[in-house]
Amino acid sequence: MNLHRLLIYGAAFTIMGLSNAVIPILPELANLSNNSSGGFALSLLFSAYFLGALGTMLPFGILADRFGNFKFIALGIILTVISGLTILLSENLWILLIARFIEGSACGAVFPASFAILSKLNNPGRYLGELTFLFNAGLATGAFLSGLLADIYLKGAILVFTILTFFLTMYLFSRYRGLADPESSEKAGSLKNFDLFRKPYRETKKLLSRSNFGLWLSSFLLNGAIGVLVAYYPDYSLGTITKAQLGISISSLYVCAMITSLLGGHFKVKEKNLIRIGLGFSALGALSAIKYPLLGFSSLGAGSGVATVGFALAVARMNTDRGLAMGLFNTTIYAGLSLAPIIAGIFIDFVSFEKLFIANGCILAVGIILKN
Repeated sequence: MNLHRLLIYGAAFTIMGLSNAVIPILPELANLSNNSSGGFALSLLFSAYFLGALGTMLPFGILADRFGNFKFIALGIILTVISGLTILLSENLWILLIARFIEGSACGAVFPASFAILSKLNNPGRYLGELTFLFNAGLATGAFLSGLLADIYLKGAILVFTILTFFLTMYLFSRYRGLADPESSEKAGSLKNFDLFRKPYRETKKLLSRSNFGLWLSSFLLNGAIGVLVAYYPDYSLGTITKAQLGISISSLYVCAMITSLLGGHFKVKEKNLIRIGLGFSALGALSAIKYPLLGFSSLGAGSGVATVGFALAVARMNTDRGLAMGLFNTTIYAGLSLAPIIAGIFIDFVSFEKLFIANGCILAVGIILKN
Protein backbone atom coordinates (compact mmCIF):
# COMPACT_ATOMS: atom_id res chain seq x y z
CA MET A 1 0.00 0.00 0.00
CA ASN A 2 1.45 3.40 -0.96
CA LEU A 3 1.82 6.37 1.37
CA HIS A 4 -1.14 8.25 -0.07
CA ARG A 5 -3.66 5.46 0.44
CA LEU A 6 -2.27 4.66 3.89
CA LEU A 7 -2.90 8.23 5.01
CA ILE A 8 -6.39 8.33 3.48
CA TYR A 9 -7.41 5.05 5.10
CA GLY A 10 -5.91 6.01 8.47
CA ALA A 11 -7.71 9.36 8.41
CA ALA A 12 -11.05 7.75 7.52
CA PHE A 13 -10.82 5.22 10.36
CA THR A 14 -9.71 7.62 13.10
CA ILE A 15 -12.01 10.51 12.17
CA MET A 16 -15.10 8.31 12.07
CA GLY A 17 -14.02 6.44 15.20
CA LEU A 18 -13.77 9.67 17.19
CA SER A 19 -17.09 10.95 15.84
CA ASN A 20 -18.98 7.84 16.96
CA ALA A 21 -17.13 7.47 20.28
CA VAL A 22 -19.22 10.42 21.45
CA ILE A 23 -22.64 8.94 20.54
CA PRO A 24 -23.13 6.36 23.36
CA ILE A 25 -22.14 8.91 26.02
CA LEU A 26 -24.10 11.92 24.69
CA PRO A 27 -26.48 12.07 27.71
CA GLU A 28 -23.53 12.03 30.13
CA LEU A 29 -21.65 14.70 28.16
CA ALA A 30 -24.75 16.89 28.12
CA ASN A 31 -25.09 16.48 31.89
CA LEU A 32 -21.43 17.28 32.63
CA SER A 33 -22.03 20.99 32.12
CA ASN A 34 -24.95 20.98 34.59
CA ASN A 35 -27.08 22.48 31.84
CA SER A 36 -30.83 22.41 32.38
CA SER A 37 -31.63 22.08 28.67
CA GLY A 38 -31.65 18.27 28.97
CA GLY A 39 -32.79 16.60 25.75
CA PHE A 40 -32.25 19.78 23.73
CA ALA A 41 -28.58 19.90 24.77
CA LEU A 42 -28.24 16.26 23.78
CA SER A 43 -29.75 16.88 20.34
CA LEU A 44 -27.41 19.86 19.85
CA LEU A 45 -24.38 17.71 20.66
CA PHE A 46 -25.64 15.06 18.24
CA SER A 47 -26.33 17.51 15.40
CA ALA A 48 -23.32 19.85 15.77
CA TYR A 49 -21.00 17.29 14.18
CA PHE A 50 -23.29 16.72 11.20
CA LEU A 51 -23.89 20.43 10.71
CA GLY A 52 -20.12 21.01 10.66
CA ALA A 53 -19.72 18.34 7.99
CA LEU A 54 -22.74 19.56 6.04
CA GLY A 55 -21.51 23.15 5.97
CA THR A 56 -17.96 22.34 4.82
CA MET A 57 -18.25 19.38 2.42
CA LEU A 58 -18.97 21.40 -0.72
CA PRO A 59 -16.65 24.40 -0.17
CA PHE A 60 -13.78 22.16 0.95
CA GLY A 61 -14.37 19.93 -2.09
CA ILE A 62 -14.15 22.97 -4.38
CA LEU A 63 -11.00 24.26 -2.67
CA ALA A 64 -9.37 20.81 -2.72
CA ASP A 65 -9.72 20.76 -6.52
CA ARG A 66 -7.80 24.02 -6.67
CA PHE A 67 -5.15 23.75 -3.96
CA GLY A 68 -4.52 20.02 -3.66
CA ASN A 69 -6.47 17.17 -2.12
CA PHE A 70 -3.76 16.10 0.33
CA LYS A 71 -3.61 19.55 1.92
CA PHE A 72 -7.23 19.12 2.94
CA ILE A 73 -6.69 15.59 4.19
CA ALA A 74 -3.89 17.00 6.37
CA LEU A 75 -6.19 19.81 7.54
CA GLY A 76 -8.86 17.27 8.49
CA ILE A 77 -6.42 15.20 10.55
CA ILE A 78 -5.19 18.27 12.45
CA LEU A 79 -8.76 19.48 13.11
CA THR A 80 -9.63 16.03 14.46
CA VAL A 81 -6.79 16.16 17.00
CA ILE A 82 -7.92 19.64 18.10
CA SER A 83 -11.54 18.54 18.54
CA GLY A 84 -10.57 15.35 20.39
CA LEU A 85 -8.35 17.22 22.86
CA THR A 86 -11.08 19.83 23.41
CA ILE A 87 -13.72 17.20 24.21
CA LEU A 88 -11.30 15.45 26.56
CA LEU A 89 -10.40 18.61 28.48
CA SER A 90 -13.71 20.49 28.63
CA GLU A 91 -17.08 19.99 30.31
CA ASN A 92 -18.62 23.26 29.10
CA LEU A 93 -21.56 22.64 26.77
CA TRP A 94 -20.75 25.46 24.35
CA ILE A 95 -17.11 24.43 24.05
CA LEU A 96 -18.20 20.83 23.46
CA LEU A 97 -20.58 22.05 20.73
CA ILE A 98 -17.76 23.97 19.03
CA ALA A 99 -15.53 20.89 19.28
CA ARG A 100 -18.22 18.72 17.67
CA PHE A 101 -18.63 21.29 14.88
CA ILE A 102 -14.84 21.29 14.29
CA GLU A 103 -14.95 17.49 14.27
CA GLY A 104 -17.58 17.63 11.53
CA SER A 105 -15.50 20.17 9.59
CA ALA A 106 -12.57 17.73 9.70
CA CYS A 107 -14.79 15.17 8.04
CA GLY A 108 -15.76 17.80 5.45
CA ALA A 109 -12.09 18.39 4.67
CA VAL A 110 -11.10 14.72 4.37
CA PHE A 111 -13.85 12.86 2.57
CA PRO A 112 -14.42 14.83 -0.68
CA ALA A 113 -10.64 14.91 -1.18
CA SER A 114 -10.28 11.19 -0.40
CA PHE A 115 -13.09 10.13 -2.72
CA ALA A 116 -11.65 12.38 -5.46
CA ILE A 117 -8.17 10.81 -5.20
CA LEU A 118 -9.37 7.20 -5.12
CA SER A 119 -11.87 7.67 -7.94
CA LYS A 120 -8.98 8.57 -10.29
CA LEU A 121 -7.12 5.28 -9.70
CA ASN A 122 -7.40 2.15 -11.79
CA ASN A 123 -10.18 -0.08 -10.46
CA PRO A 124 -11.80 2.72 -8.42
CA GLY A 125 -14.59 0.41 -7.22
CA ARG A 126 -12.10 -1.57 -5.15
CA TYR A 127 -10.55 1.48 -3.48
CA LEU A 128 -13.86 3.26 -2.87
CA GLY A 129 -15.14 0.03 -1.33
CA GLU A 130 -12.09 -0.15 0.94
CA LEU A 131 -12.57 3.48 1.99
CA THR A 132 -16.25 2.84 2.80
CA PHE A 133 -15.19 -0.29 4.72
CA LEU A 134 -12.79 1.70 6.92
CA PHE A 135 -15.32 4.53 7.27
CA ASN A 136 -17.77 2.06 8.79
CA ALA A 137 -15.04 0.20 10.71
CA GLY A 138 -14.23 3.46 12.48
CA LEU A 139 -17.90 4.08 13.29
CA ALA A 140 -18.38 0.55 14.64
CA THR A 141 -15.14 0.58 16.67
CA GLY A 142 -15.88 4.02 18.12
CA ALA A 143 -19.34 2.99 19.32
CA PHE A 144 -18.11 -0.35 20.65
CA LEU A 145 -15.11 1.05 22.55
CA SER A 146 -17.18 3.89 23.97
CA GLY A 147 -19.69 1.49 25.48
CA LEU A 148 -16.92 -0.82 26.70
CA LEU A 149 -14.81 1.87 28.39
CA ALA A 150 -17.53 4.22 29.65
CA ASP A 151 -17.77 2.61 33.10
CA ILE A 152 -13.98 2.76 33.54
CA TYR A 153 -13.48 6.25 32.12
CA LEU A 154 -16.37 8.11 30.48
CA LYS A 155 -14.21 9.59 27.73
CA GLY A 156 -12.02 6.50 27.32
CA ALA A 157 -12.82 5.87 23.65
CA ILE A 158 -12.35 9.58 22.85
CA LEU A 159 -8.89 9.37 24.46
CA VAL A 160 -8.00 6.27 22.39
CA PHE A 161 -8.95 7.85 19.05
CA THR A 162 -7.39 11.20 19.91
CA ILE A 163 -4.07 9.41 20.58
CA LEU A 164 -4.38 7.44 17.32
CA THR A 165 -5.04 10.65 15.37
CA PHE A 166 -2.11 12.35 17.13
CA PHE A 167 0.20 9.56 15.92
CA LEU A 168 -1.26 9.98 12.43
CA THR A 169 -0.49 13.71 12.64
CA MET A 170 3.12 12.99 13.61
CA TYR A 171 3.40 10.60 10.66
CA LEU A 172 1.88 13.26 8.42
CA PHE A 173 4.45 15.88 9.46
CA SER A 174 7.35 13.43 9.10
CA ARG A 175 6.35 12.53 5.52
CA TYR A 176 4.75 15.80 4.41
CA ARG A 177 7.13 16.42 1.49
CA GLY A 178 6.30 13.02 0.06
CA LEU A 179 2.62 13.95 0.05
CA ALA A 180 2.90 17.02 -2.16
CA ASP A 181 0.30 17.19 -4.90
CA PRO A 182 2.18 18.05 -8.12
CA GLU A 183 -0.93 19.48 -9.75
CA SER A 184 -1.99 21.71 -6.89
CA SER A 185 0.61 24.48 -7.28
CA GLU A 186 -0.07 24.72 -11.02
CA LYS A 187 -3.82 24.92 -10.44
CA ALA A 188 -3.55 27.43 -7.63
CA GLY A 189 -1.04 29.61 -9.46
CA SER A 190 -3.06 29.78 -12.67
CA LEU A 191 -6.30 30.81 -10.95
CA LYS A 192 -7.58 34.33 -10.75
CA ASN A 193 -9.41 35.10 -7.52
CA PHE A 194 -12.74 35.71 -9.20
CA ASP A 195 -12.48 32.35 -11.01
CA LEU A 196 -12.16 30.38 -7.79
CA PHE A 197 -15.90 29.97 -7.27
CA ARG A 198 -17.32 31.11 -10.63
CA LYS A 199 -16.54 27.86 -12.45
CA PRO A 200 -17.66 25.68 -9.48
CA TYR A 201 -20.95 27.63 -9.44
CA ARG A 202 -21.57 26.74 -13.08
CA GLU A 203 -20.52 23.13 -12.51
CA THR A 204 -22.74 22.86 -9.43
CA LYS A 205 -25.76 24.04 -11.44
CA LYS A 206 -24.97 21.32 -13.97
CA LEU A 207 -24.60 18.66 -11.24
CA LEU A 208 -27.95 19.69 -9.74
CA SER A 209 -29.72 19.32 -13.07
CA ARG A 210 -32.83 17.22 -13.46
CA SER A 211 -30.90 14.24 -14.80
CA ASN A 212 -28.98 13.85 -11.53
CA PHE A 213 -31.85 14.67 -9.17
CA GLY A 214 -32.72 11.04 -8.40
CA LEU A 215 -29.13 10.26 -7.41
CA TRP A 216 -28.86 13.10 -4.88
CA LEU A 217 -32.36 12.48 -3.50
CA SER A 218 -31.70 8.74 -3.05
CA SER A 219 -28.47 9.44 -1.16
CA PHE A 220 -30.30 11.92 1.07
CA LEU A 221 -33.15 9.46 1.77
CA LEU A 222 -30.79 6.58 2.58
CA ASN A 223 -28.73 8.54 5.07
CA GLY A 224 -31.79 10.28 6.44
CA ALA A 225 -33.32 6.89 7.26
CA ILE A 226 -30.12 5.90 9.08
CA GLY A 227 -30.05 9.20 10.98
CA VAL A 228 -33.67 8.88 12.13
CA LEU A 229 -33.21 5.32 13.42
CA VAL A 230 -29.89 6.00 15.18
CA ALA A 231 -31.19 9.22 16.76
CA TYR A 232 -34.54 7.92 18.05
CA TYR A 233 -34.08 4.19 18.57
CA PRO A 234 -32.48 4.58 22.04
CA ASP A 235 -35.64 6.31 23.30
CA TYR A 236 -37.93 3.88 21.45
CA SER A 237 -36.18 0.81 22.88
CA LEU A 238 -35.90 2.14 26.43
CA GLY A 239 -37.00 -0.58 28.84
CA THR A 240 -37.42 -3.22 26.12
CA ILE A 241 -33.80 -4.09 25.37
CA THR A 242 -30.60 -3.61 27.38
CA LYS A 243 -27.92 -1.04 26.60
CA ALA A 244 -25.63 -3.88 25.53
CA GLN A 245 -28.25 -5.19 23.07
CA LEU A 246 -28.79 -1.66 21.76
CA GLY A 247 -25.04 -1.15 21.28
CA ILE A 248 -24.68 -4.48 19.48
CA SER A 249 -27.64 -3.70 17.22
CA ILE A 250 -26.37 -0.26 16.22
CA SER A 251 -22.82 -1.60 15.76
CA SER A 252 -24.21 -4.30 13.44
CA LEU A 253 -25.27 -1.51 11.07
CA TYR A 254 -21.65 -0.45 10.61
CA VAL A 255 -20.19 -3.96 10.61
CA CYS A 256 -22.57 -5.11 7.85
CA ALA A 257 -21.89 -1.91 5.89
CA MET A 258 -18.15 -2.66 6.18
CA ILE A 259 -18.58 -6.14 4.72
CA THR A 260 -20.93 -5.25 1.87
CA SER A 261 -19.00 -2.11 0.86
CA LEU A 262 -15.85 -4.20 0.52
CA LEU A 263 -17.70 -6.81 -1.53
CA GLY A 264 -19.64 -4.20 -3.51
CA GLY A 265 -16.43 -2.76 -4.92
CA HIS A 266 -15.68 -6.13 -6.56
CA PHE A 267 -19.15 -6.76 -8.03
CA LYS A 268 -19.35 -6.49 -11.82
CA VAL A 269 -22.71 -4.76 -11.58
CA LYS A 270 -23.80 -1.39 -12.95
CA GLU A 271 -23.95 1.48 -10.48
CA LYS A 272 -27.73 1.90 -10.83
CA ASN A 273 -28.29 -1.74 -9.94
CA LEU A 274 -25.96 -1.52 -6.94
CA ILE A 275 -27.92 1.49 -5.70
CA ARG A 276 -31.31 -0.17 -6.16
CA ILE A 277 -30.19 -3.41 -4.46
CA GLY A 278 -28.75 -1.40 -1.57
CA LEU A 279 -31.86 0.75 -1.16
CA GLY A 280 -34.08 -2.35 -1.19
CA PHE A 281 -32.19 -4.02 1.65
CA SER A 282 -32.01 -0.72 3.55
CA ALA A 283 -35.77 -0.11 3.33
CA LEU A 284 -36.41 -3.66 4.51
CA GLY A 285 -34.03 -3.12 7.44
CA ALA A 286 -35.59 0.22 8.42
CA LEU A 287 -38.99 -1.50 8.71
CA SER A 288 -37.69 -4.70 10.36
CA ALA A 289 -35.91 -2.75 13.10
CA ILE A 290 -39.29 -1.84 14.61
CA LYS A 291 -39.64 -5.40 16.00
CA TYR A 292 -36.24 -6.99 15.39
CA PRO A 293 -33.44 -4.48 16.10
CA LEU A 294 -30.45 -6.70 15.30
CA LEU A 295 -31.94 -7.96 12.02
CA GLY A 296 -33.18 -4.50 11.08
CA PHE A 297 -29.95 -2.61 11.72
CA SER A 298 -27.91 -5.37 10.04
CA SER A 299 -30.04 -5.22 6.88
CA LEU A 300 -29.97 -1.42 6.89
CA GLY A 301 -26.17 -1.46 7.16
CA ALA A 302 -25.72 -4.13 4.50
CA GLY A 303 -27.88 -2.18 2.07
CA SER A 304 -26.19 1.13 2.79
CA GLY A 305 -22.73 -0.35 2.16
CA VAL A 306 -23.71 -1.60 -1.30
CA ALA A 307 -25.60 1.59 -2.19
CA THR A 308 -22.76 3.90 -1.09
CA VAL A 309 -20.31 2.17 -3.42
CA GLY A 310 -22.87 2.51 -6.22
CA PHE A 311 -23.37 6.22 -5.48
CA ALA A 312 -19.60 6.87 -5.37
CA LEU A 313 -19.02 5.09 -8.69
CA ALA A 314 -21.89 6.97 -10.34
CA VAL A 315 -20.54 10.31 -9.11
CA ALA A 316 -16.99 9.39 -10.18
CA ARG A 317 -18.22 8.95 -13.76
CA MET A 318 -19.63 12.47 -13.94
CA ASN A 319 -17.78 14.81 -16.27
CA THR A 320 -16.76 17.50 -13.77
CA ASP A 321 -14.15 18.30 -11.12
CA ARG A 322 -13.93 15.28 -8.80
CA GLY A 323 -13.58 17.28 -5.60
CA LEU A 324 -16.70 19.30 -6.39
CA ALA A 325 -18.75 16.23 -7.33
CA MET A 326 -17.59 14.23 -4.31
CA GLY A 327 -18.17 17.26 -2.09
CA LEU A 328 -21.76 17.46 -3.30
CA PHE A 329 -22.21 13.70 -2.83
CA ASN A 330 -20.90 13.85 0.73
CA THR A 331 -23.10 16.89 1.36
CA THR A 332 -26.19 14.79 0.54
CA ILE A 333 -24.96 12.15 3.03
CA TYR A 334 -24.60 14.62 5.88
CA ALA A 335 -27.72 16.55 4.91
CA GLY A 336 -29.65 13.32 5.41
CA LEU A 337 -27.91 12.45 8.69
CA SER A 338 -28.36 15.94 10.16
CA LEU A 339 -31.65 17.24 8.75
CA ALA A 340 -33.84 14.12 8.64
CA PRO A 341 -33.74 13.59 12.46
CA ILE A 342 -34.63 17.27 12.93
CA ILE A 343 -37.56 16.97 10.50
CA ALA A 344 -38.69 13.76 12.21
CA GLY A 345 -38.48 15.52 15.57
CA ILE A 346 -41.25 17.90 14.48
CA PHE A 347 -43.68 14.96 14.36
CA ILE A 348 -42.49 13.12 17.46
CA ASP A 349 -45.14 14.75 19.69
CA PHE A 350 -47.96 13.81 17.31
CA VAL A 351 -47.13 10.26 16.19
CA SER A 352 -45.74 7.17 17.88
CA PHE A 353 -42.21 5.93 17.28
CA GLU A 354 -43.63 2.92 15.40
CA LYS A 355 -45.51 5.13 12.92
CA LEU A 356 -42.48 7.37 12.52
CA PHE A 357 -40.26 4.37 11.71
CA ILE A 358 -42.84 2.92 9.28
CA ALA A 359 -42.97 6.25 7.45
CA ASN A 360 -39.17 6.35 7.48
CA GLY A 361 -38.91 2.96 5.77
CA CYS A 362 -41.64 3.71 3.23
CA ILE A 363 -40.05 7.05 2.24
CA LEU A 364 -36.70 5.28 1.75
CA ALA A 365 -38.38 2.76 -0.56
CA VAL A 366 -39.28 5.65 -2.88
CA GLY A 367 -35.60 5.81 -3.90
CA ILE A 368 -35.84 2.37 -5.51
CA ILE A 369 -38.37 3.54 -8.12
CA LEU A 370 -36.65 6.81 -9.04
CA LYS A 371 -35.62 6.85 -12.69
CA ASN A 372 -32.19 8.48 -12.44
